[in-house]
Amino acid sequence: MARFETRILNTLLDSYEKSSLFRGDNKVAVHISFRFTKSSLPEYFDESSLSYESIHAWAHEMEEKGWLEIAWKSGKEGHIIERLILDAQKVPEIYQYLRRKPLSRLICEQLEIIRSARETCRTPVAECFLAWLEERLLKNRPVKEFIDLACPEDTERLLQAVTAIEENEKESYQREFSIREFADSKALEKIEGKLGKVFRTFSEEFKGMETEDILAEYGIYHTPNYIYLKGEGVVDFGNDENARLKLSAVRQGIGISGEDLSDIRISGTERTKKVITIENLTTFFRWEEKDALIIYLGGYHNRVRRTLLEKIYREMPEIQYLHFGDIDVGGFEIYKDLCRKTGISFLPYHMGLEELSMYREFSRPLTENDKRRLKRLMEQAESDGAPYLETLQLMMEWGIKLEQECIR
Repeated sequence: MARFETRILNTLLDSYEKSSLFRGDNKVAVHISFRFTKSSLPEYFDESSLSYESIHAWAHEMEEKGWLEIAWKSGKEGHIIERLILDAQKVPEIYQYLRRKPLSRLICEQLEIIRSARETCRTPVAECFLAWLEERLLKNRPVKEFIDLACPEDTERLLQAVTAIEENEKESYQREFSIREFADSKALEKIEGKLGKVFRTFSEEFKGMETEDILAEYGIYHTPNYIYLKGEGVVDFGNDENARLKLSAVRQGIGISGEDLSDIRISGTERTKKVITIENLTTFFRWEEKDALIIYLGGYHNRVRRTLLEKIYREMPEIQYLHFGDIDVGGFEIYKDLCRKTGISFLPYHMGLEELSMYREFSRPLTENDKRRLKRLMEQAESDGAPYLETLQLMMEWGIKLEQECIR
């Protein structure tokens, strides 16, 4: 089978499978054709090639079979083909000739997987994802952003991963989790991009979050999950009175593994007036306030960081809680998420009109995506009476955003 033959026939089948003709919802006559151009079939226009005669001979053969109809270029009848038109009634024969599975059969195979998975995949994101897939496939709508119809085993693995992540209760590194679930340390890594997209699409909670942060929310970490603290605070390690550290004694602070959090107690000193969570690591190391316990949040907080904040709040409910992040849509979304999930009334810190104005020369322009997200955030802030509405309005007016590293 010549290369041009398989290319033309497969391209025609691809077009057919994407058409309203395949879906059965066409209102008018639909013609599927392959147009001859220098980009679609360069050998046909190459004068030094012998393909011209071969393509003509093959096209005549296809026309005799009734699979394709030749449409000649006006004024060049019998000499230059403009396009080949598919006879939709002959599609089953072409599938068989190419030894290609019909899309309808691929869809049926995927539906079997999905319906079987609905018996075992009972977690929230998995259920929403499965319902969406089933609805789309029954309507012959594309689902290629998430699954490849020709690879049912990949669909099974993706569904298994989504469910296993949601059900995970044991803190693990990503490769440990991958070995436990798939007997392959790199299996999770290979589908990480699709996993993130599934969680962002089918759960409001994860919109805008990086995949690494989503996995961390379920106790699955790419690297050891450390909490960084400094400033006015005391860390007690276990019940030993001698195992105590005053954070002010170490200028750049300390890192504590998330696995050790259950064995320590964090409290303030007589000088502790506020707790400040900081979004970015560079700012955490640079920032100093004499009366504050400072915690590196690392973008979206995860379950481990929330546990820490809740423990600190129980120790010191009367002091001020502040969050310092980027003055952009992501920064305010992280702030909102922090307040909602911890139940602590954090206030935005150095994320206001003064900073936006003072450091405007270091700002970056808003992208079109930023503007769309900012508009939605402004509507929510107005509805909620959020304390940062005026900042959002000025960001939109000036068309700028500001990273917290710029603020000194």
